[in-house]
Amino acid sequence: MGKDIGIGVGAGLVAALLFGVLLKASALAILLYLLAPLPILIVGLGWSHRAGLAAVASGTLALALVVSPYLGLAFAAYLALPAWWLAYLAMLGRPGPDGTLEWYPTGRLLAWVAGTAALAFVAIAVIASPDYDTFRTQISEMSRRVVQMQVQRGRLPAPAPGNAETDAAKDDAPKTDAPAASDDLAGEVADALATLAPALAAQGFAVLLTFYLWAAARIVQISGRLPRPWPDIPATAMPRSVLLVLVGAFALSLVPGFVGVLGIALMGALSAAFAMQGLAAFHDRSRGRPGRLGLLVGLYVVLFLTQGIAMLALVLFGIADTALDRRRPQARGNA
Repeated sequence: MGKDIGIGVGAGLVAALLFGVLLKASALAILLYLLAPLPILIVGLGWSHRAGLAAVASGTLALALVVSPYLGLAFAAYLALPAWWLAYLAMLGRPGPDGTLEWYPTGRLLAWVAGTAALAFVAIAVIASPDYDTFRTQISEMSRRVVQMQVQRGRLPAPAPGNAETDAAKDDAPKTDAPAASDDLAGEVADALATLAPALAAQGFAVLLTFYLWAAARIVQISGRLPRPWPDIPATAMPRSVLLVLVGAFALSLVPGFVGVLGIALMGALSAAFAMQGLAAFHDRSRGRPGRLGLLVGLYVVLFLTQGIAMLALVLFGIADTALDRRRPQARGNA
């Protein structure tokens, strides 16, 4: 056990270093920052959850002492604890009726990925801005800058210079309030974006956490240290109770303050989880069908070309797949 703790401490220091380089604000720093959860996931999956906790503690303490307590707390809340928690769940198992070990179902794990992503976003939001009004102001300002950048990029080129008579006629033309209307529209778009920002952030983080978990498990499996057999990922199906969580998230979103932010973030994270389940269901249902490779390639091409529009169809497919529960028998055993 002492060896596991030592390995966990080392992994935590590596994760803290990868997280801390974000302060450099360079492209390489951002790339290294994106790898920060992997050391914690790897020791949690390949050694023990105690090693994962040691990684969380050592990384948090190192950043708090060397850089600032705020950065250490942000590291723990946003990356370290979520990584440890998901590794802990993935390694849960219990003896089945036939004496074999039943591992934590991948469908429930996917649901927890969504919940963890939403909680992590709210945690980092509270750490950054404990006052909700300040948080809302910051999000609104960021949204307005994003909208302004998009408006500037889509601005039409200036008209070619004309003759004096044409210019005079333009000057004599009646003025309109089109610029004011355009500003009002940009403001409304910015306000809507500010409202949806928690959902979009949690949605992206849920996808990243899923990728981190998969990549870490693959690395540990290649090393021969993964205790759990590799699961049938296309058979992943979340339990129907997740639909009730989605309804509850919608109800929370109507509450003011950070409780509402949690509801919005949870809806966004769950939409990512349902989309990934829809993708898994497509893989599952196409097994054994002629032209399966072409169907899968076509699906991914459509997803890439539509830049997320087809994602809505996957979300609805995942919700229907969860509600109807018509997957393969082996999937129901893991749901």
